[in-house]
Amino acid sequence: MIPRWLLLISVLLLALLSQPGAAKKSGGPRITETKLDHDPNNLFYFEDSDNVLYIESITRHVRCSFDAGETWAVVKTPDGGDNIKAFNLWQHPYDRNKAYILGEAGTHWITTDQAKTWTSFKIDMIPSMIHLPMSFHGWDSSKVIIQGEQCAGFHCKETSYYTVDDFKTVAPLRDGIFACSWAVGSPEFAKDLGVAAEIGNRVLCIVPGLKPLFGGGSRLVYSDSFFGKDGDEDGVEVKLQAGRPVSGILNTAAVKKFLLVAARSQGTDELALYVSDDARVWHRAEFGNHRLEEDAYTILESTNYSIQVDVLTTGRDKGMGVLFTSNSNGTYFTRNIEHTNRNPMGLVDFEKIANIQGIVLVNAVDNWEAVEKDSREPKKVVSRISFDDGRTFQPLTMGDKKLNLHSVTAFANVGRVFSSPAPGLVMGVGNTGSHLEDYLKGDLFVSDDAGVTWRKALDGSHKYEFGDQGAVIIAVEDDGKTDKIRYSIDHGKEWETAELPQKIYPRLLTTTPDSTSLKFLLVGSTSNDNSQDTVSIYSIDFNGLHERKCEKDDFEKWPARLDEKGEPDCLMGHKQYYRRRKANADCFIDEEFKNPDPIFEPCKCTADDFECDYNFVRSEDRKSCVPAVALAAPEGQCRNPDDTYMGPSGWRLIPGNACQRDGGEKLDDNVKRPCGDTTGGGQPSADGPVSTSKQFFDSASTYDEYYYLERQASSSGTDETILMRTRNDELYVSHDHGETWQQPVKGEKIVQVIPHPYYSDGAFFLTDGKKGYWTVDRVQSPLKSFETPALPNQEQLPVLIFHPKYKDWLIWTGAVDCNTAQCHSNAWISKNRGESWELLLRYVRKCEFVYREDRVDSADLVFCEQFENENQKNPLQLLSSKSWFTESDVHFKDVIDFASMAEFIVVAARDKDNRESLKASTSVDGSVFAAAEFPANLQVPVQKAYTVLDSSTHAVFLHVTVNNAANTAYGSLVKSNSNGTSYVLSLNGVNRNDLGYVDFEKMQGLEGVAVVNTVGNLVAIESGKANQKKLKTMITHNDGAQWALLPPPAKDANNKNFGCSVKDNKPTDKCALHLHGYTERRDPRDTYSSGSAIGLMMGVGNVGEYLSANMDDADTFLTRDGGITWKAVKKGRYMWEYGDAGSVIVIVPDSTPTKSLFYSTNEGDSWTEFQFSDVQMEITDISTLPSDTSKKFLLWGREVDSDRSNKLSTVSLDFSGLRDKSCQLNEDLGENEDYYLWKPRHPLQDNNCLFGHIEQYHRRKPTAECWNDWREPHVHSIGMNCTCTRADYECDYNYEPQSDGSCALVPGLPKPNAMAVCKSNPDQIEYWEPTGYRRIPLTTCQGGLALDRIVSRPCPDHEQEYEEKHGISGVGLFFAIVIPVAVAGAVGYWAYTRWDGKFGQIRLGENVGVATGGLLSRDSPFVAVPVVIIAGVVAVAQALPLLVVSLWRSASGYLHIGRDRGYARPYASRRSFAARRGDYTSVVDDEDELLGADDLEDDEDEV
Repeated sequence: MIPRWLLLISVLLLALLSQPGAAKKSGGPRITETKLDHDPNNLFYFEDSDNVLYIESITRHVRCSFDAGETWAVVKTPDGGDNIKAFNLWQHPYDRNKAYILGEAGTHWITTDQAKTWTSFKIDMIPSMIHLPMSFHGWDSSKVIIQGEQCAGFHCKETSYYTVDDFKTVAPLRDGIFACSWAVGSPEFAKDLGVAAEIGNRVLCIVPGLKPLFGGGSRLVYSDSFFGKDGDEDGVEVKLQAGRPVSGILNTAAVKKFLLVAARSQGTDELALYVSDDARVWHRAEFGNHRLEEDAYTILESTNYSIQVDVLTTGRDKGMGVLFTSNSNGTYFTRNIEHTNRNPMGLVDFEKIANIQGIVLVNAVDNWEAVEKDSREPKKVVSRISFDDGRTFQPLTMGDKKLNLHSVTAFANVGRVFSSPAPGLVMGVGNTGSHLEDYLKGDLFVSDDAGVTWRKALDGSHKYEFGDQGAVIIAVEDDGKTDKIRYSIDHGKEWETAELPQKIYPRLLTTTPDSTSLKFLLVGSTSNDNSQDTVSIYSIDFNGLHERKCEKDDFEKWPARLDEKGEPDCLMGHKQYYRRRKANADCFIDEEFKNPDPIFEPCKCTADDFECDYNFVRSEDRKSCVPAVALAAPEGQCRNPDDTYMGPSGWRLIPGNACQRDGGEKLDDNVKRPCGDTTGGGQPSADGPVSTSKQFFDSASTYDEYYYLERQASSSGTDETILMRTRNDELYVSHDHGETWQQPVKGEKIVQVIPHPYYSDGAFFLTDGKKGYWTVDRVQSPLKSFETPALPNQEQLPVLIFHPKYKDWLIWTGAVDCNTAQCHSNAWISKNRGESWELLLRYVRKCEFVYREDRVDSADLVFCEQFENENQKNPLQLLSSKSWFTESDVHFKDVIDFASMAEFIVVAARDKDNRESLKASTSVDGSVFAAAEFPANLQVPVQKAYTVLDSSTHAVFLHVTVNNAANTAYGSLVKSNSNGTSYVLSLNGVNRNDLGYVDFEKMQGLEGVAVVNTVGNLVAIESGKANQKKLKTMITHNDGAQWALLPPPAKDANNKNFGCSVKDNKPTDKCALHLHGYTERRDPRDTYSSGSAIGLMMGVGNVGEYLSANMDDADTFLTRDGGITWKAVKKGRYMWEYGDAGSVIVIVPDSTPTKSLFYSTNEGDSWTEFQFSDVQMEITDISTLPSDTSKKFLLWGREVDSDRSNKLSTVSLDFSGLRDKSCQLNEDLGENEDYYLWKPRHPLQDNNCLFGHIEQYHRRKPTAECWNDWREPHVHSIGMNCTCTRADYECDYNYEPQSDGSCALVPGLPKPNAMAVCKSNPDQIEYWEPTGYRRIPLTTCQGGLALDRIVSRPCPDHEQEYEEKHGISGVGLFFAIVIPVAVAGAVGYWAYTRWDGKFGQIRLGENVGVATGGLLSRDSPFVAVPVVIIAGVVAVAQALPLLVVSLWRSASGYLHIGRDRGYARPYASRRSFAARRGDYTSVVDDEDELLGADDLEDDEDEV
């Protein structure tokens, strides 16, 4: 008999043996293959669904699956007809049900039910290629902004439309935009701040500047009414910096609860990053000593309480950065880890572990020092992990080995790299050892405790994904072809294999975004080179592996974050746990689309729960918060510096932190603070003396050159940096405007300092050999050395030429073979700031980059003068190349020189017909040159020299030398049209010196104002009766169209009369103000005016018939209104500088021993004397920042009659103490107690219009006791757009101005080909017959004269559209017939009732109402009836042709005869607009001239 217990054991054993495996079913996952004709692009799941979309790569059709990829169908139009053809496919980031198909032909589609149905909407535009085409509202998913381009032919413009109802209705936003977005850009933004009603509809748009300049003038405006309300058409400018607007806006971005705006000023690549958490109040983000540069920072995945930013700290080829984390308001960033690994595209090896606060994985470069020294050194990348939100980092470890994992820069899949919403599960491909090896040499590693411990999962590199909240992990080998997938259901400890139908190269492995599904998608191909391969999508379904759903005992309470003791750790005031399936549980969670919820337990407050409050920063030891600015004392307190008051501690609890206050730290309680640290320091208001600091240079008697490296508005820091080279070739640098000086390369002989002309933070320093140095940070860090390919050229020409866009691109022109008789110059190019050089061209004289933003394909365009056949005995030829002279074009064979100025390239070559004379030619595009046609009244038979003057108003001012004899040289000033080819005479007898420099200066900041000196005794000079020029000063207010003498002041500086007098402030030929000009300056930078001190000019000269040749006769003069009226400031000759945008002016005697200077804080109304030295000094120069926005000045000179009289001395002057507050500007109101709006007056026009508008500028009131503290442009608005007049048009191509102001065709030249617009734009409906005029693109005039559009014609094949556009409709036809008949009847009745038979009579004082009763009286039917009949017949006769045309249209439309309803609009892109914005009118004697943007360059280039 069998024992009962043995029988029981047998039954149990049999049951166990017959039970299926607990881990899986025997069949494994179900795999379904779908073969594709084309690659799938932009594949994505709708969240919490099995619905998947993608675009076919070739056909652009959209395919959809509703069963996680098992079956697929093409998305068709809503009527079920054609397949939808997509330009792009977008998923709504905040609404799981919505997606958008953007079409190519103006029709687009939206789904609101996860692709089950689609609805079309029409917007006549192409989705933007420059900006993200869609902007989504964070709170309301029905609100979307769509960004695109509207084009006509080759001309496009950016445009934005918006919807608030899922595109049921669509409307455009304002014209003239670069990009628009919602202020509420994420669901977390401004949440619970109570501002929904205020900002719910707020739209932010980047728009051009009021006076657009390339790359620097864009502004940020907002509207709460979609720019639709009266007064809100242009929006309101966002006040980003201290309550004031900022220019140079680049982009906006929404990051969690933060809204970011990046801005960059011209002249620097450093960015300013502005942050707001409510779209109302903005602050600039501070990064300590680090700087943000354009394309050199990456905003990373951030939290609800901080922003993570990685900042590039090396060249892009070296790819290393610093990771920063912000405080909770995003304004102050602290450094987390150095030398993070980046790639050239800006991707950073950084990832936060999903859904777990505080755990961060980064990769850093271990051998960073070697890489910084040599970019060819391979980077040794190591992995680091932080468990405390980035405060500390430690290596990844697997047992006692260090583990390194490939991250974002080497990621071979889609989605997140390491983690997923599966709690605590982290995977990666990498290796153990000292550093990271190649990806294909790596293995797959896994951690199920959020990165604390790791184990090896599989050999080899794999793509991987998580499913069922981590219950399933799937992986596919990523090194070559495979027909297997691997999967694990125990957190990667054990792995099973499933077979694929064929071997493939895996391309993509993905699943639902929340990793809760048991279904996966694998995309693979049969070849790895995309050549005629077969692409398949595999649906992998694990639903059949388990038969049991997890129950309560299958879960564990898993702590998401542990401290160094292995205990649950606190972050943001709580501990975080998850309910997670145990690794060995034989079940599936099987809760598809249900995300795991965290469990929080509160902690008591500690120091880690606090951050620095507004206006406080971390101390050096990071243990306290210290004031970033002086604090304001409470009202009524701090009467003495030794007092104390209760004030903020500097700490605040991090917003959103949930720590328990009771029993915890309370760092934010008020503390005692000293009054001495407050604003004013307990002292009376600042009215003390100017502070000074005198420095001596023992080894030098004078300086050879000095330059400022000025911070731009977007630059960080407070330095005011000066570079100075002494006569002894010693280099000095000062960062505090001359208060202290250092020698950055002591003992090194520096023979030349070359500031970067396009990048104000950079400069190069040359030695007497091949060694040189450079800085790109205003010498904040040690100078870096480089080696030139040759010694400098011996022609005294510039040795370094800089690229206007790429700051590291250089051309070096150096001397070769100079130890032989064949000494010549070669040109080399470097694209890495001199680290390496490549030969560009041999036997050159000079080379230049001629890039401009509006010059197409000009980034690589270089012009060079080269001796023909590389023989110096041959003439110079002008070549250009876009391939570094592997190929080149020869433009001229016998050139003298060329110069580039603004958009023009001007060439002087020998005239083929007269080799003793020159011929000028001009190009705008850098490829086509046209000969300059000078006016007939310019009598210069032999043109000997040209000087290219300022061309900032988009026309060339050219000085043509008439007489080049020593001491009597002068010439004629001519001005070109917009392409620089047709010139008109502006002014004769303009003075030049023997070197070719001209007395010509544009007034900075004001349009159209220029000052010249002319030769007043031309007849005597030409006849030989005089050998000394007598000069007169003249001014123009309309860019050279009309010139006038300067009006003299009524009294001199001592309130005495001058030797001559005038009436009504109008100068005469015998009595006017004359100023010493450009040719007499020691330093050409000492200009009359300043770009920031709008309207102010100063000069030295005299009142009389001519300018006195004796400088001792000169006095100092000032104008506050742009040169219309002048005031005598001081007797004698003074040097001057403007400070703080004109709120302080400093003058000092010129080369006369003195101890004192004078300054004015009210624009010259009064002057205060200040003694700056105890001994007499002879001052040779006064300087300040080039922008004239500093409160500091520097005097250069030597002491007189002292034991240091042979030593160079500088005196630093600081006027900051004169005022203790900044002026308050309200941009919306324009005027307040500190500012008024100033309109430049035009003395020769009644309405002051230039370029079709009147400008308004903010100017500080002279009585305001405050500082401007403003580096941005001061233009307030285009105050009024004027009606178009003749002055808003220029002569068209091949037309020239006549004496009566009209434009006539130049004899012998053809009219412009007006039909060219039809050829360039096939959709163009019409063209306009040439009239001789064209509108100046820069004008903003509205209405009035339309001189350029009088007669239009249809373009070929568009006659029907033309008729439709200009013809009359049926309704119009009805009124065209009825109204004339009705009017005729009314006229007839009027004549009938009023006819008195008196044709032609003029009757005064008679009773005209008396009837005559004659045959032709008003009662006579012979008069009344014919009048009615004739009027009616005439009206019908006029209307009949319209009736016939209308009937023909109706018939042709009904019968489809010749109907082709093409449609186009003449839109212009920013680029095409910029390319034509230089169009400019020729000068007409009796018409005021117009001008363009601000004065951009002051240089003169003699050709």
